[in-house]
Amino acid sequence: MRKEYICIVCPRGCHIRLDDDMTIHGNKCPRGKDYVETEIKAPKRILTTTVRTIYQTIPRVSCKTDKAIPKEKIFDAMEIINEYLVQKPLNIGDVIIKNIVNSGANVVLTKSCFLEEKQ
Repeated sequence: MRKEYICIVCPRGCHIRLDDDMTIHGNKCPRGKDYVETEIKAPKRILTTTVRTIYQTIPRVSCKTDKAIPKEKIFDAMEIINEYLVQKPLNIGDVIIKNIVNSGANVVLTKSCFLEEKQ
């Protein structure tokens, strides 16, 4: 059961191989080994997406989880995010959803969202 991974932790993108005897080869730093071990046991990802707003000029605003969440919970998290509606001015980093899917991660804005200026 030889398996190959491309590490996504740093820009190097090491090609890492997991051999049948569960030894890890090809990582150029310790983070690559940790990445593969996590991928084997419980893969996690930072979820980046957009959320709806009430503003006509900014109908959607970017957001992400502040920590990686279990890969198998991404679709459940997206269902919650797709139901959410930003209804007030918020800044980058503001938490819009706490502890999404009981993962310990919060959903935060990655762009500010303000009221439209009246002309």
